[in-house]
Amino acid sequence: MIKVEAPARICFFGDHQDYLNLPVIAGTINRFIHIEGKKINDNKYILQLVDIDEYRTINLNEKYNIDDGDYFLSALEVLKKEGYIFNEGYNIKIFGNIPINAGISSSSALVVAWIRFLIATQKQNTRETDEQIGKWAYEAESTFFNQPGGIMDQYTISQKGLLYIDTLSTLTERLNANIGGLVIAESGITKKTLTVLENARKYGEASIAAVKEKVSDFDIHKADENDYKEFLGYVPEIYRDHWYATIFNHLLTQKARKMLKEGPIDIYQIGSWMNAHQKILQERIQNTPEIMQLQMKAALNAGAIGAKIIGSGGGGCMVAMVNDDSKEKVIRAFKKNGAKSAYEISLISPV
Repeated sequence: MIKVEAPARICFFGDHQDYLNLPVIAGTINRFIHIEGKKINDNKYILQLVDIDEYRTINLNEKYNIDDGDYFLSALEVLKKEGYIFNEGYNIKIFGNIPINAGISSSSALVVAWIRFLIATQKQNTRETDEQIGKWAYEAESTFFNQPGGIMDQYTISQKGLLYIDTLSTLTERLNANIGGLVIAESGITKKTLTVLENARKYGEASIAAVKEKVSDFDIHKADENDYKEFLGYVPEIYRDHWYATIFNHLLTQKARKMLKEGPIDIYQIGSWMNAHQKILQERIQNTPEIMQLQMKAALNAGAIGAKIIGSGGGGCMVAMVNDDSKEKVIRAFKKNGAKSAYEISLISPV
């Protein structure tokens, strides 16, 4: 019996930055996708998708057309290209407790877990690095289908812990995860991942391109408040909110990185920066439905230290920083204001 798992992830700082090659801070939490497989005497993968009550069969001897978003087959193709051979069948059960299409990367967790499972089926024992697993997962989920997302999800989930990810170099840096208590709230609104990502990426890239057209040596990685003001006039009106978001989300990420790396950690300052990040997301990128804004406001009024939407937006989940005194009050506030569910979670690190 082969057993593997992969966790969900939360982005704390840098939402809508990784596809601009700007850094993010993200961490893995104690919600998982599990895959269990038992070898069978047939060249097929018989998949039982427990949580959605579906079955699927992949015949390893057949050629197949790969539909957009079919990560089971795209991952197989990515690994075949790397020299892996798949000719032994398995009965496979897939299940978990990560909310689906809710902003905490159920799809990327599935892809990472699936790749780990596929590697574990090999007759020749191979051990790939977590970094390599993340690269293959990104290729299977994004590059293979020419989708607009960045590397944050796959790299965080494969490596685990609280990470600063330099998405330009793809290097990661472990940060101090001692940021107090956390509560997840599920809004119940299905997120609009690709629509939000496509628009935000297009506008963010266009704002940077407009500046570089006038200032050839402009480097977004070194930009600060003065650059925002100085070059604002070069940015067409339609892209100016995303110009603001690009500059100031990056600055917030760098402030948080410095504190989480060097200390001392002030969770109230981290929470303040989280709130500032959320303000940019909802006012500039406009990825936060009004009902979710009201739910987070209620959580803050109930004592949350900071609160923000998770992931691409348009729906999905929210995270709130809490302490022992406010935790239950915040959970009740989310639920009272329409959240489908709310519960305490914790960050997890590599074993």
